[in-house]
Amino acid sequence: MTKLAIVVPCYNEQEVLPDTNKQLTELLNGLVDGGKVSEDSFILYVNDGSRDETWSIIDRFAHEYGAVQGLKLAGNVGHQNALLAGLMTVKDEVDAAISIDADLQDDIGVITEMVDKFEAGCDIVYGVRSVRKTDTFFKRFTAESFYKLMIFMGAKSIYNHADYRLMSSRALDGLSQFKERNLFLRGIVPTIGYRSDCVYYERKERKAGESKYPFGKMLSFAFDGITSFSIKPMSYIMGIGVFLILCAIVFAIYSFHSYLTENVVRGWTSIVLSLWFIGGLVLFSVGMVGQYIGKIYMEVKERPRYIVECRETGSGNV
Repeated sequence: MTKLAIVVPCYNEQEVLPDTNKQLTELLNGLVDGGKVSEDSFILYVNDGSRDETWSIIDRFAHEYGAVQGLKLAGNVGHQNALLAGLMTVKDEVDAAISIDADLQDDIGVITEMVDKFEAGCDIVYGVRSVRKTDTFFKRFTAESFYKLMIFMGAKSIYNHADYRLMSSRALDGLSQFKERNLFLRGIVPTIGYRSDCVYYERKERKAGESKYPFGKMLSFAFDGITSFSIKPMSYIMGIGVFLILCAIVFAIYSFHSYLTENVVRGWTSIVLSLWFIGGLVLFSVGMVGQYIGKIYMEVKERPRYIVECRETGSGNV
């Protein structure tokens, strides 16, 4: 029977954790009672350096519920690294792990379907949003544009999938072989290559607390995703450069012809516009190349992506 871990990264989630734990423990009990997963399956909350009472709540749950464990990171390392810390902690202990955010906006009702697909032979099962009714027009437009841009840039990406997924222990072993520091799990996981499938659900509204991904952070996350998985921007810049050179040649021929026919209009407009445009393009190109060099700089330092302070397994009953 499948031993399952549900990994939940948490950052300042004191307002949602009581309800989250109630729903997840009830779900896990139902899966155990229904013979879907083994009795030693558990929930692992990963505290990502929260500044509120998140860890105190997790620690209490770990002592009250035998199926709840807590992992406390020494500091705030970000959602992706916290999630990876949880997955790498359980990868040798379980048959499969499901990652889900603490706000439970992702529908936990499809977890049963995820387990069924895992039992049918899938190593990775993606939770994919069927609709985005709860999003504002701006949020929906930017999110859909991001996924389309990722695909256009050549990165493997599952449309409308975030970090809600099931991964087998074999897939987790594959994930552990990716050593990059600039983590973008929703881009890394599809490159593992094992058999995969999707389940579809409607995302709920957040009941309490605040989103940990405001627009600025989402924009930075999207940029990291593109630059971590594609070098096409550099190719496009080269293409633009070739196009401008061709335009410059045509303009030079035109200028030479105008000079020979003495049909020359002396002025600053074209010169100034050209200088500004080319100068801006050069700065943009240098900035783009700098992003890649910056990522190389971060990779070669090989700093640890997270440090575990302690793990609480508790001693209570489910």
